[in-house]
Amino acid sequence: MGKQVAIRMTNGVTVASLAIVMLAMGLGVSAQNPADVAGDWALTVDTEAGGTTTPSVTLVQNGSELTGHYSSDTLGEADVTGSVDGNDVTFSFDAEAQGYALEVTYTGALQDDGTLSGTMSLGGFGDGTFTGKRR
Repeated sequence: MGKQVAIRMTNGVTVASLAIVMLAMGLGVSAQNPADVAGDWALTVDTEAGGTTTPSVTLVQNGSELTGHYSSDTLGEADVTGSVDGNDVTFSFDAEAQGYALEVTYTGALQDDGTLSGTMSLGGFGDGTFTGKRR
């Protein structure tokens, strides 16, 4: 028949509390470190609404948190916030276009060749794709 395994714990430590400690320490959880996306990026954006634009974004990274500044002829200047999870990158900002307030969101990934690529949303006013290269 099957083997029985006995786990002997002392000082009142239970299997459940040991599991909680292991999770808190990161043991048994396979989490990826955030990719390094800090720096100045030249973007090429293709949208349904406005054709191709070439904005730039400067990203400052603190662990998995992003802050920074976005600049374009179309949407102007804006501060960005976002996050990095493994190679996945998201950042967003509030902008105004033709009198309409919108939240612009970029969602993409750091590629093996060091570029960023993904999609962007103009908060219900259109979508697009983007690629980015570090300057």
